[in-house]
Amino acid sequence: MPDPMHPPTLADLEAIAFEERDRLPEPFRSMVADVPILIEDFCTDDDVLAELGIESPWDLSGLYSGTAEPHKTSGHVALDTDRIFLFRRPLLDEWCETGGDLRHLVHHVLIHEIGHHFGFSDADMDAVERDG
Repeated sequence: MPDPMHPPTLADLEAIAFEERDRLPEPFRSMVADVPILIEDFCTDDDVLAELGIESPWDLSGLYSGTAEPHKTSGHVALDTDRIFLFRRPLLDEWCETGGDLRHLVHHVLIHEIGHHFGFSDADMDAVERDG
C-alpha cells in the first residue's frame, strides 16, 4: 500500500479501484460488473461540476456517469455509456487529511457513486457498507 510520501499513480489507483469493485457486496458488484472505471486527476468538465453544484474540482472524488437507473424506461436508448470516474487528487487529499485507509476510501466512494446512480438512499448505502 502506498504511503503519503509516495502517493499512488493513476495506474496504481486504477488497480485498487478494480480490486475494490470486485470486493463490493451484492447487489453492487453485479450492477457494475461491466461498467468501466476511469481514473483521472480531477473532474475537468465545468458543466458537470456546475450541474452538481460543486465549485471546486477538489470537492469531487467520484462520479457515476450515465442515465440513472430510476430514469430509464423499457424503450430507453443510452446516449452515453455508463462509467465510474474516480478523481485521484481529491481522493489522495482526503486520504492524507483523514489518515485513513486508501482502499477503504475507494470502496466507500464506489458504493456511494453506484448507489446514487441506482437510486439507493444514503441510509441504504451506509447499511450495505456496514454489513458488506
